[in-house]
Amino acid sequence: MGQLTEVGLDPFYAESADRRASVVVRVAGADPARPALVVHGHTDVVPAQADDWSVDPFAAEVKDGCIWGRGAVDMKDMDAMILANLRHLARTGTKPPRDLVFAFFADEEAGGRAGSHWMVDHHADLFEGATEAISEVGGFSITLPGKDGGDRRAYLLQTAEKGIGWLRLRAQGRAGHGSVPNDDNAIVKLAGAIERINAHKWPRTYIASVRELLDGISTETGTLYNDEDVEGILELLGGARGFVEGTLSDTSNFTQLDAGYKHNVIPQTATAALDCRFLPGHEEELMATVSELAGSDVEVLVDHRDTALEAPFRGDLVDAMGRALQAEDPGSLLLPYCLSGGTDNKALSRLGITGYGFAPLRLPKELDFVRMFHGIDERIPVDSLHFGTRVLGRLLADC
Repeated sequence: MGQLTEVGLDPFYAESADRRASVVVRVAGADPARPALVVHGHTDVVPAQADDWSVDPFAAEVKDGCIWGRGAVDMKDMDAMILANLRHLARTGTKPPRDLVFAFFADEEAGGRAGSHWMVDHHADLFEGATEAISEVGGFSITLPGKDGGDRRAYLLQTAEKGIGWLRLRAQGRAGHGSVPNDDNAIVKLAGAIERINAHKWPRTYIASVRELLDGISTETGTLYNDEDVEGILELLGGARGFVEGTLSDTSNFTQLDAGYKHNVIPQTATAALDCRFLPGHEEELMATVSELAGSDVEVLVDHRDTALEAPFRGDLVDAMGRALQAEDPGSLLLPYCLSGGTDNKALSRLGITGYGFAPLRLPKELDFVRMFHGIDERIPVDSLHFGTRVLGRLLADC
């Protein structure tokens, strides 16, 4: 708040719960008749175990040309770019081409229920007239080998994102003494469901953004692929491989287990958390498959469920992103991709707002970027932040 009020802005501040604060401020554009653009980020981060890190995860230490710390890439980097450009607009009195709605949401790492979704439910008027949005996990670069033997940077614009199904499997059994045979053991039932779901091979499906990405890389590099074998393309993706590989199919990963309270007591209940991500149009199919694999003895509960998104790789905003990148990195390439995770664009889509991921970062070829998300020793190059701030500034002046 202080960074905004210091430059004369009057932001809207709201708390959905204790320490769940969101901030929104609108900057009037030169043409009020044009639809507004939402530029948003989230301010929360996932936890970090300090003993696992080589630096203090919450000190924002600058070392080896990078800023190290939890949230450096997810997503304090984009927040910093947004804040720098917002403060510049306020200090200079510059009017962007259209209204810009800047939003900093709480709670994205918990599904946005106390952040973006709560704001849409309770303060939708703040986004009045907005039709498009930009946020995190897109716009970063990969380095591709060109057919001429040289390298070329390609920036991946997030035009789609998978939906979220955070599920909980619950098995019920008969409690008893650990020394007594028990043919109704909740842990055993749950273990069977875990094994079946983990062994399931989700079928490959190439949605439009994934197909365009693979085709674009194939054309640029001369690397051929087919639907049964994309390994050659994946090898070229460097630090983006994990995100792209996660969009070739629906996915399901177990993340938590909970059962029992004492070594010699057979528990009555056992549960497991299952993180499912589904491609656009696959939600009902995924849910039905998980339920079938879980079996009749295991209940499937929904902790959180959110939609998949898909936006067109065309239009004035996409063209403006391309121009902004070309101005700072001439000769680079812009390609679409689908994010295997999710963003606060899901909440804004409920208001009819089309969202893109565009946090522009020119990254070193050797940086394993995807590993930084929720990883140990998360860090972002300082030069990449400066680059992204310039690109975002150009976009906001041109969109």
